[in-house]
Amino acid sequence: MNRSLLMVLMMTITGGGTLWAQTNLLSADVKRDYKNVRDYFIRAAEKMPEADYGFKPSPDVRSFGQQVAHVADDQYNLCAPAKGETRKAAYTEIESTLSQKADLVAALKEAFAYCDGAYDALTDTSAADIVNFGKGSRTKFAMLNWNLWHTWEHYGNVVVYLRMKGLVPPSSERMQKMQMK
Repeated sequence: MNRSLLMVLMMTITGGGTLWAQTNLLSADVKRDYKNVRDYFIRAAEKMPEADYGFKPSPDVRSFGQQVAHVADDQYNLCAPAKGETRKAAYTEIESTLSQKADLVAALKEAFAYCDGAYDALTDTSAADIVNFGKGSRTKFAMLNWNLWHTWEHYGNVVVYLRMKGLVPPSSERMQKMQMK
């Protein structure tokens, strides 16, 4: 393609603006999604009343508080390898020891803050780095992506718990406000 045709094409694509090279597109998407689910999950944990932290929609599932603790535990379990670290606590330390809302919300915030460092350091290049996990190895991207979908999965669980208690989940608050106008 000749230079003038390429320039016309670029002007058309950018609306006459400058075409900037974009870097870290994959890691930027993962970081954005992580921050969204992190913020929703924390707000959900804060929103559920203390009295309902023991609520279970069915006897064979985790209580709301146990869901919060499980997600907090796995921030360490899944982000430690991506940070080149090993969690020193038991795999289910938080779920096994905490049950009160104030303790769980604080533990959840600390766990997400720990994980923030792994996501903040992620680039498209470092995403391909191999890290140890259990008896095997995975890429940093695989570990952080696993953490991302796992947290979304359990956010879906807590959404149901909130709805069953008549509460609007954080991810639906904006929609509810728009409908009320």
